[in-house]
Amino acid sequence: MSIYEHYRPEERTFVDRVLEWQDEVQERYVPKLTDFLDPREQDIVKLIIGNHPDVRLFFSGGVAGTERQRALLVPPYLEVSPEDFELTAFEITYPAKFVSLTHPDLLGAMMGLGLKRDKFGDIIVQESSAHLIVAKEIADFVKMNLNQAGKASISPEEIPLSHVHVHEAKWEEQTGTVSSLRLDAVLAEVYNISRSRVATMIEHERAKLNWKVVNQPSSEVGAGDYLSLRGSGRSKIVSIDGKTKRDKWRITYHIRK
Repeated sequence: MSIYEHYRPEERTFVDRVLEWQDEVQERYVPKLTDFLDPREQDIVKLIIGNHPDVRLFFSGGVAGTERQRALLVPPYLEVSPEDFELTAFEITYPAKFVSLTHPDLLGAMMGLGLKRDKFGDIIVQESSAHLIVAKEIADFVKMNLNQAGKASISPEEIPLSHVHVHEAKWEEQTGTVSSLRLDAVLAEVYNISRSRVATMIEHERAKLNWKVVNQPSSEVGAGDYLSLRGSGRSKIVSIDGKTKRDKWRITYHIRK
């Protein structure tokens, strides 16, 4: 059985990268620090590396509860410290009485600087400030160039990672039945929205499957997939539990509260 059978066709390139990281550590006895990975990518790394006898696996996004994290693969004899993840945190203050600052504002500002999404981690927006975690190698560039986000003029100030606070997500487990494993059918069940409305939202690129925008309502969903629908939050398919007597699929899923 091929390892690729466990993953989506579009994930094969990432699977190959993980296998290369594993071989590099195993054969050269050197650590491998990745860029920031989304939770689906983290799951894939865990599944592939598993309990490999010659490769130890660690993750960090800076502080507990972060969503996007870097992976560190090391030979079994190496000790790992928080500094090995090479992370830098910034606090961004803004005049909240006069302008608002949102997660999309900061995300857009970072991308507008030409930075790839895998070079920075979680963006935590609070009432009058925001925290941003980035790879150490881009920290100086961010500090010098990130001066505008949305309508707010900003000035990032480096802070200790210990000063960053993330509200850890709470997930509620639910079960349901769907007529098919199409994306529109599953999203309609998970978010209790009509299938026709969901299909329209997908076609208008308001849905994501494993952190990637999709526009095909017929995309198939499987166990382990992460879903989101704009304005409705995130969810994860935990398992596909077979069919009912009426030929519907039973699914177990977590929905973020």
